[in-house]
Amino acid sequence: MKILGTSEEDIITAAEALRSGRLVAIPTETVYGLGANARDEAALAAVFAAKQRPTFDPLIIHVATPEGADEVADLSLPYAREAIKAFWPGPLTLVLPKRDWVPALATSGLATVAVRCPGLALTRRLIAEAGVPVAAPSANAFGHLSPTTAQHVADGLGDRVDFIVDGGPCALGVESTVLDLSMDPPLVLRPGGLSLEAIRAVVPTVQLFDRATTSPRAPGQLPSHYAPSKPLRLFASGSLPGVATLAAGTPEGAAWVRSTAALCFGRESARAAAACGLFGSVTDLSPDGDPVTAAARLFSLLHDLETADCAEIWSERLPEAGLGRAVNDRLFKASVKDGADGRHG
Repeated sequence: MKILGTSEEDIITAAEALRSGRLVAIPTETVYGLGANARDEAALAAVFAAKQRPTFDPLIIHVATPEGADEVADLSLPYAREAIKAFWPGPLTLVLPKRDWVPALATSGLATVAVRCPGLALTRRLIAEAGVPVAAPSANAFGHLSPTTAQHVADGLGDRVDFIVDGGPCALGVESTVLDLSMDPPLVLRPGGLSLEAIRAVVPTVQLFDRATTSPRAPGQLPSHYAPSKPLRLFASGSLPGVATLAAGTPEGAAWVRSTAALCFGRESARAAAACGLFGSVTDLSPDGDPVTAAARLFSLLHDLETADCAEIWSERLPEAGLGRAVNDRLFKASVKDGADGRHG
């Protein structure tokens, strides 16, 4: 594994590697992706092997320009061209009928394909230099935390990837929103970096899909995903001090809470969690209560907490609007599902 920069020479090196079937971790505005030549079935198989990813989970194919989507997918469906014009380049993946050449391995045998034109100019430049569409799921082991820095990729995948292009920290920090236009009505299969409210302005009939599925039509749909190596428990907004007080009612419970890191949203919530004096540590996703900041910091902070001196992570939900919906989706999927996570509180 070799880490590359963003010089012209390094971009050419990375592009040549992609073209020849090697695996290259690439930065995007959302998270780092594990890039492979979408036309090379052996390279696609190497992606699944490197991530230890089940082949029933489809890949997203990235194109260098909005016009390049026509090479990958049929754009004749209602709202397809309108969504592309409104939101590309950007953090929106569209699920559309696939072109005949698209390998079944990229689509998990489905007749549809997930395609995106990324918002980061560096990514588009790299794909254009490679001259091929690039399949790129998140550059992490399957089910683990998504990487938002080159170091996260190096720590998680190591020599399973040939090159990592270090483009700095990802600006958004959560994956793209996935919109399935092959369904009637159109469905958001995965909340992400583009809000449902923004999509509704262009696709008025769009609905939010039930996330509890074991047969994904797009990446990131499985109910358990994006998980840190430590248990993460999810609670209602503002409830962490009360939950901690109840849990600490016995000596064993008090020791349990002291071994726990609280993950809060907003200055007041973090102050209340710290003031209860029960948690081992308190981390604030966004002191100003900005869901955009929280989304950008989420995976980076969870990576930090994986190596911190805590046994568990207790997080509160964000308001269910805008990017808060995407953050809640990732927290839910990362959380334990044993009935004790307070996710219905």
